[in-house]
Amino acid sequence: MNSEDSEENLETLQEYIDWCFDVIVMKKNQNACSPVKSETASSKRSRPADSPETTSPTGKSFTDILDSIDKRLSSFDARLSLVEILHREFKSLRESLEFSQQQVETLAAENASLRDSVKSLTENVTHLNEENKKIKETVIDLQARSMRDNLVFSGIPESAEEDAEATVKSFIKTYLKLPEDTVENICFERVHRLGAKKPGAPRPRPIVAKFGYFKQKEQVKSRGRELKGTDFSVNDQFPKEILERRKVLFPIRRSLIQKGSRAVIAVDRLYVDGRLYRDVSTTP
Repeated sequence: MNSEDSEENLETLQEYIDWCFDVIVMKKNQNACSPVKSETASSKRSRPADSPETTSPTGKSFTDILDSIDKRLSSFDARLSLVEILHREFKSLRESLEFSQQQVETLAAENASLRDSVKSLTENVTHLNEENKKIKETVIDLQARSMRDNLVFSGIPESAEEDAEATVKSFIKTYLKLPEDTVENICFERVHRLGAKKPGAPRPRPIVAKFGYFKQKEQVKSRGRELKGTDFSVNDQFPKEILERRKVLFPIRRSLIQKGSRAVIAVDRLYVDGRLYRDVSTTP
């Protein structure tokens, strides 16, 4: 029902009420001025169609007007029912929205808690990584210290039934040119070939010798210059990690020496003119 129809019905109803009021007033005046006349059945039947009881001022019958009003009221009731249904749906949606909002707030709180937990775990992992790195460096340092009395002899031919210690002493006397009595006084704790024997290997396995005295080891190592131009070599033994670091430092040392600097590698550190060389991209 739109606003224009409502105004039209109200105007029609108001006109009808005013008209009824005027009729009642006129009848009262007539009754007061003239005697009451009985109305016969024939007179009732002969009442004109447009009498006040059957016709409104607008020319429509009151029955039609009432039917129209009833229809409009029915339509209005139907729309009210629809509004009630929509109101219930809206209420349900609002409750659902409130529940969803609560869920979102709960999830946001849980997410904040999880974020704090992840942050704490990340910090713990970072700390553990740092501790692990320190432990690893400590282990490498201990391994290097346990090998400080060792020398690795490379290129010495390998025989089937060899005495590794005798082979090393013979090599020192022949190729490093140490006096025989000096060689005989060298004390070894252990001498052996490195790794398992592989048939058809292009090069013989290196021999590692652990000296009983550090000074004797340094004396033999100092004679390494006698092997220049040969296929033999004598070097300190280091853990795998330090060997990899030394491989990085050797080209840097060579370049610095060519530029006139004094460069020396001590274990896994490079010293240039007496100062420690530091480069985070190439050195530990």
